[in-house]
Amino acid sequence: MVHVLSGRILLRPTDPERSRAFYGEQLGLAVYREFGTGPERGTVYFLGGGFLELSGRSETPPDPAVRLWMQVADVAAAHEELRERGVPIAREPVREPWGLIEMWIADPDGTPIVLVEVPADHPLRHRPGM
Repeated sequence: MVHVLSGRILLRPTDPERSRAFYGEQLGLAVYREFGTGPERGTVYFLGGGFLELSGRSETPPDPAVRLWMQVADVAAAHEELRERGVPIAREPVREPWGLIEMWIADPDGTPIVLVEVPADHPLRHRPGM
């Protein structure tokens, strides 16, 4: 059995400075650590129970199959805050048939990001036998 101590998602943006501005300033993710120097330095952000690392540079955008899922306490509040910061909203908040409230945005390279709220009455909030 592999004992995982920590994990992170690694993205290689086409424009590291633009992506740092998006994740750090527009989304407001807190920096965990930075390494290297100059415009292509690596930046690792706190991402709830994990991390998001921007490092290196890619000549092409990420694979369209890549998605980021970020749970937030209040999607409506996140929607308002992100609109005020100028983040384009790809899809307005909607309560899905499976009960989650989801809103979609994208990073500067087009990586889809779903912001998810788990309502108080959703089964994900309850554990059987507890």
